[in-house]
Amino acid sequence: MAFIFKEISHRTTAPVLVDEDKCIADKGCTVCVDVCPMDLLAIHPESNKAYMQFDECWYCMPCEKDCPTDAIQVNIPYLLK
Repeated sequence: MAFIFKEISHRTTAPVLVDEDKCIADKGCTVCVDVCPMDLLAIHPESNKAYMQFDECWYCMPCEKDCPTDAIQVNIPYLLK
């Protein structure tokens, strides 16, 4: 699994991880970008894969639940579980 840690390099773990091998954004899929109420996800201009551009996740989960290839993983902090 090749998870993307592009812009959020100061954290040990980003709340939303994208598996580049499973992501089909390069084929036109933008489901995760479209369903995120915080507009945290975007398509990277070079890789054409989804990535988390801001670290303000609400852990609402539609990006993970709606991804057709299960490429999104939302890491919910222990205290919110």
